[in-house]
Amino acid sequence: MAFINPAQGAELQHLTPRPTQSLWGDNYLSFDSASGGGTFAQQFLPEIYEKEVERYGKRTVSGFLKMVGAEMPLASDQVIWSEQGRLHIAYDSLESGANSVQIIGAAANTITVPSGHLIQVFDTIILVNNESARLNNTLKCRVSAVDANGVAITVQPYTQANLSNDTLFANLDDVKIFVYGNEYPKGSSGIVGSIDAGFTQFSNRPIILRDRYQVNGSDTAQIGWVEVTSENGASGYLWYLKSEHEARLRFEDYLEMSMIEAEQVAATSAISDVQGTEGLFAAVESRGLVFTGTDFDVQLNYAAADGGAGSAGSYVAQSGLSEFDSILQELDKQGAIEENMMFLDRNTSLEIDNMLASVNSHVAGGASYGVFNNAEDMALNLGFSGFRRGSYDFYKSDWKYLNDSTTRGNLTDIQGLLVPAGTSTVYDQSMGKNISRPFLHVRYRSSEADDRKMKSWITGSVGGNYTSDADEMVVNFLSERCLCVQAANNFVLFKA
Repeated sequence: MAFINPAQGAELQHLTPRPTQSLWGDNYLSFDSASGGGTFAQQFLPEIYEKEVERYGKRTVSGFLKMVGAEMPLASDQVIWSEQGRLHIAYDSLESGANSVQIIGAAANTITVPSGHLIQVFDTIILVNNESARLNNTLKCRVSAVDANGVAITVQPYTQANLSNDTLFANLDDVKIFVYGNEYPKGSSGIVGSIDAGFTQFSNRPIILRDRYQVNGSDTAQIGWVEVTSENGASGYLWYLKSEHEARLRFEDYLEMSMIEAEQVAATSAISDVQGTEGLFAAVESRGLVFTGTDFDVQLNYAAADGGAGSAGSYVAQSGLSEFDSILQELDKQGAIEENMMFLDRNTSLEIDNMLASVNSHVAGGASYGVFNNAEDMALNLGFSGFRRGSYDFYKSDWKYLNDSTTRGNLTDIQGLLVPAGTSTVYDQSMGKNISRPFLHVRYRSSEADDRKMKSWITGSVGGNYTSDADEMVVNFLSERCLCVQAANNFVLFKA
C-alpha cells in the first residue's frame, strides 16, 4: 500500500473513488501523522456498542409509596385530619412524664394525676406500681374525691385501709392507673361531669419540588442514537433526550424521597422562606413506634448443661423471636392491625430469615429436606417472604432505598419500616363524602386551573418551541405535594 505523505516529498498517488463500500488499493485515505490529520489507526471508524451497559441495574428507588399508599388531590395549602383518642381512661407515669402519676400521701391515699384528667368520683380503678423495687404490685381502689385543682385524687382501697403498705406501695412511688368501671351507692344523685370523645388533630403542608434539563441548539443538531433500557423495562433508541429521560427519572425519585425524608422547619432554624413538610420518617419518630437495637438474628450459645459459654458441647439456638415478640406486645397496645408489611435493608432481612430458619430443630446441623419445601435436585431456599406470629401476619420485602449506596444504603441508622395494611376513614373535600384511604397517602396540589401532581413544560427556541431567543431547549419539572401519615402509632421504625 502507498501512503500520502507530502512532508517526505513522496509523489501523490491518484485516489479512485468506488461506488461501493469496498476496500481497494486506490480508494483509501491514510492518516499517519498529526500533521496529516491524525494517526493511522483512525482510518477506520471505531467499533461502538450502541446499547448502554446497565452496570448498576435498576437505578430508581421510587415505587414504595405507590405500593403501600394512594394519591389524591389537594385544593388548599394545608391538609388537616383528626384521629380518634383512646376509648378508655388510663394514665402512666412512664408516658405522661416523671412524677405525673405519683403517690404523694400513702397514709392519706392521695395520688397526683395529669392536669385535665378524666377520672371522676366513684370510679373504680386499678393501681399498678412502676417502681423497680415494687414493680407491678397492683391494688383495686375506688375514687372518693377529686381535687378542685384537678391534679390530685383521693382513693379508698378495697382490700386494705390505705396505701401505706411498703410491700405494695409507698410514698413517692410512680404508678399507673386505669379505670375499669364505677360503683355508686344506693339512692345516689347529683352526678357531675361528662366525658367527651377525645381526638387529636394533625396537619401537614405541601412543598414545591422543581428540576430542569437543558440542552443547547448545537448539540441537538448532532444526532447520535443510543439504545437504552428504561427503568420500567421498556427499551428503544434515544437521541439527546437520553439525558432528559434520566432527569425525569431522577425527579420522580426526588418526589418519593422527599416524602420519606422531609422535615418541618423548626422555630430555631435559620430557614425563613419555606416551612417544610413532615415526611414519613419524621412522622413515625414523633408519633409512631421506634424499635432500636434491632437484632433478629439467631444466636448460637452453649447449653447451660454443658457448662455454659466457653465450654465444649452442643449449641442451643436462641432465636431473635424474643426481640420480635416485644414488638408484638407494643402493637397489641396500639391498633392491633392484623396484616403488616416490613420494608427492610439487606442485613435486617437476612436476620429475619435466620430467625425463622432457627425454628427448625436442625439449625445447628443444617436444614433438613422438606422443612423449607426443598428437594435434593433443587437449590436450597432459605428465604422467607412472610410469616405469622401470634395473631399477626407479616410480609417482608427488601427496600431498595435502604440498600442503594447513593441513598440510605450509604447510611446505617435506619434498618427498616413496618407499615400497617389497614385503611382509615377520612372526609374528602373534593368528593364531599367520607372515603377509606390507606394510612399512608400522598396529597398533591390540584384544581381545575392547574394540576401540580407532576408538571413538565418546554421553553427555549429549539425543537419548534419558540418561547424565547435563547438557543437552547429547557425541560422544566414541578410538583407540589405532601404526605399524610395517619395512625402513625401503628408504624414501627427499625433503627440501629
